[in-house]
Amino acid sequence: MSGSTGRPLGRRTFVLGSAAAAGTAALTGPLAATASAAGFGWSDDGSNYVVDTGASLVFKVSKTNGDLTSLVYKGTEYQGYGGKNSHVESGLGTSTVTIAQSGSTILVSVAHGTLKHYYAARSGENNVYLWTNKADSSVTATRYIVRVKAGLFLNDEPDSYTYAPTVIESADVFEKSDGQTRAKHYSRLRVMDYDYIGWTTGGVGLWIVRSNHEKASGGPFYRSLLRHQSADGGGLYEILYYGENQTESERYGLQGPYVIAFTDGGAPSSALYPGTLTTSWADSLGISGYVAAGGRGRVAGVGISGRDTAYAYTVGLANSAAQYWGPARSSDGYFSIAGVLPGTYTLTVFKGELAVYTGSVSVSAGSTTTLNTLAIPSSNDPSNASAIWRINNWDGTPGGFKNADLMTYMHPSDVRAASWTGNVVIGSGTETSAFPCYLWKDVNSGIVVYFRLTAAQAAAAHTLRIGVTTAYANGRPQVVVNDTWTSAVPSPPTQPSTRSLTVGSYRGNNHTFTYSVPASAWLTDTSAYNTLKIYVASGSGTTSYLSAGTAIDAIDLLA
Repeated sequence: MSGSTGRPLGRRTFVLGSAAAAGTAALTGPLAATASAAGFGWSDDGSNYVVDTGASLVFKVSKTNGDLTSLVYKGTEYQGYGGKNSHVESGLGTSTVTIAQSGSTILVSVAHGTLKHYYAARSGENNVYLWTNKADSSVTATRYIVRVKAGLFLNDEPDSYTYAPTVIESADVFEKSDGQTRAKHYSRLRVMDYDYIGWTTGGVGLWIVRSNHEKASGGPFYRSLLRHQSADGGGLYEILYYGENQTESERYGLQGPYVIAFTDGGAPSSALYPGTLTTSWADSLGISGYVAAGGRGRVAGVGISGRDTAYAYTVGLANSAAQYWGPARSSDGYFSIAGVLPGTYTLTVFKGELAVYTGSVSVSAGSTTTLNTLAIPSSNDPSNASAIWRINNWDGTPGGFKNADLMTYMHPSDVRAASWTGNVVIGSGTETSAFPCYLWKDVNSGIVVYFRLTAAQAAAAHTLRIGVTTAYANGRPQVVVNDTWTSAVPSPPTQPSTRSLTVGSYRGNNHTFTYSVPASAWLTDTSAYNTLKIYVASGSGTTSYLSAGTAIDAIDLLA
């Protein structure tokens, strides 16, 4: 068997599916509805509605609770591990389940209190289309999980394997006898990095193609559960809202479609990808909260000036009701974001993952809002400030620091990680790679940076900046210069309250701490090394890697 393939993206991630193309494409080829497909239709076996797509897929939905109880492709049952069905959350419980056929589409509707969930089949397709409308907080529904029988697919993403001999954290992070760690959290990927996730044997592929996440939370760089395998089988997730290291409140409304797609081993059709899928066939199905393409608008920008062309830029739109994003073209910063619900949005331009421009934009149904060139003020990019020295560049991530390329798919205690301690010498050429991406009160607080100053530099006060990307248990840096000058303990910025650094996520709220260091703190001997000690201050957290901690973006001493 072979695993899912990928290509590198950026410095830390691997893509399970190719990036979605901009614009809209109609369904073509094998995805085109064929109402005459042999066998297409549905039946009632007493306990389930049985849907035959007329291709190679037959699935069953429980009439009692809306669970997906069977998923048979080419005669093989894929559904189920540990005696569990596939379903919203951990199962909705007693629900009202109905079925209807409209031409070449069959729709199964599930109502559970204020929550509405839908399964749709199209004649001649090996796909199940799903929508979930969580209208309010009265029903817990934060995911859909496809539960796959054990032994059908190779575990090609071993760090997300959720069974190992020793539990080392919160009953969901494990350690093997060789010191490697495993957890369902370790996906490597941000939302914007993938269009689909799943497995292939080379002859059969089973995938979830994600939705556009317009009603999810966390933005384009958010990480959440994607898939896992255990001794009992595997799980594929579409996360509707995930609270781990979350920076935003939950949004409500219709999410979807997301698609369970079977193939003959290859990737799912690109016509299913977010921003590409055309669902005009669903416009008249009566799906709660559904907004057709004609009820949406587009935002386009002619360019972005003031960019650092060494970095990728992303444009995000967000308000309390919806979120969207799209890449800025590397040559000139042009961007286009389609399928946007009407409303007024905060527009944010990100250099890497660092917000360097914000504005406001209004979107109307059926029209395009065109923006003139957006100019990023020089002062909005911290990298533009003149510095005596700088460790790493400012891009809103810890990428480049020691262990940063590992922390999205392993626990910090993993044997594959380099030592979290060790000091740093400015001018050595290894400043960034030697500095740990994370600092904890119990693990490596007190890291020392050695640096020299000229006589003129030592005669003046300077501003020290430390940028962070998230923090756990209110961890924040307090600094000591030459063992004689100690900064005040800064106030903690707003950060997620859950675990972060140990579950594969550095993405919180970027924040810059500034320290005004007086001239009296510096050594006057220009041949001697000044020392900067960085401690983690906080009375919260517990011990070791769950003590108060923070992820670092960049550190510099301004001229």
